[in-house]
Amino acid sequence: MTYSNGLRPWAIFRRLPSGENVCVARLRSRTDADAYTSILRQGGGIFEVVYDAPQPQGVNQG
Repeated sequence: MTYSNGLRPWAIFRRLPSGENVCVARLRSRTDADAYTSILRQGGGIFEVVYDAPQPQGVNQG
């Protein structure tokens, strides 16, 4: 995860009919993400708010 993405851990994903998920926006707070999601849903589509926790640097993954 890049530094700038680490500053915005809340992500909004759009779920497509093909089964793909597309990241629409990244925000700093859950409140902002929920508000933006409610606006997006007015236009149609399925959106989901997720917390994308930053991974610690220098950790071996096995």
